[in-house]
Amino acid sequence: MSGRDLSAGSGRSPTVETLGAFAVVFAAQSLVALLSEGLSYGLFALAPPVSARPWTLLVSVYAHDGVGHLLSNAVVLALVGFAVERVTTKWRFHAFFASAGMIAGLAQIAVSSAVTTGRAPAVLGASGAVFGLAGYLLAGNAVTDTVLRRLPIGARGRVGLLLVLAGGVTLLTAAPGVALVAHFTGFVVGVLAGRAHLLRTGGET
Repeated sequence: MSGRDLSAGSGRSPTVETLGAFAVVFAAQSLVALLSEGLSYGLFALAPPVSARPWTLLVSVYAHDGVGHLLSNAVVLALVGFAVERVTTKWRFHAFFASAGMIAGLAQIAVSSAVTTGRAPAVLGASGAVFGLAGYLLAGNAVTDTVLRRLPIGARGRVGLLLVLAGGVTLLTAAPGVALVAHFTGFVVGVLAGRAHLLRTGGET
């Protein structure tokens, strides 16, 4: 994943913009929570049925359950976001981040609904989207391309190896209350997008 900074000259860094969105949404959450914690979760957290509050599918990606949750996602976003944004455009970055986060959130509540008796837990946070960027960074760079090409396992085997790695990375984040399905799904979305070089543009060198 080498190339010139395609987001330069088109305004502020999309990573910085995303961090700003985190801050704005968290401020809004905090203000609403002063009135009602339940209302705050109802407006910002993704929960089934999604059709009841469709805006939460997107808003939940940028919302967080506390300062610690916000800071942890912000730190990882800073570590991977600046690298990914160098090989794509601002709008592709934002579209991928939002899409990966929404897909991860939907996967989390779908699995939770299937295995949980009663109402599935609500989901919020950018972890799935951040894992998507991390998966893209891992799978879409030149070093990984070179290593995988040298392994005598074929194209499917290479993808399988990356998926196993996604599972391992996901398990490293295991903790009570952590949306592991969202983490895994986001990472897989990123890996598949990285192998397809989905974020590359014609202007990349």
